[in-house]
Amino acid sequence: MNIVYASKFKKSLKKLPNFLVEKVVEKIILFENNFSHPSLDAHKLHGRLKNQWSFSIDKKHRVLFEFDQDNVILLDVGDYDVYK
Repeated sequence: MNIVYASKFKKSLKKLPNFLVEKVVEKIILFENNFSHPSLDAHKLHGRLKNQWSFSIDKKHRVLFEFDQDNVILLDVGDYDVYK
């Protein structure tokens, strides 16, 4: 699985505090190695985001992503506002 970083993801990541960026990097590594790890709580979204998925960074922060053939595209990262 190849991970591709969308420009919005990169922008949002730059806005996060350093301690949170470190958590995001750790979770991305975990995601690469084990998509179904329980601490990620990866799940498919519904409604207008039905083609997207999400995994948890912590209780408040999420990464939005989607599958595209052999790639996973990380779309955005942040608090629950990423669902808007």
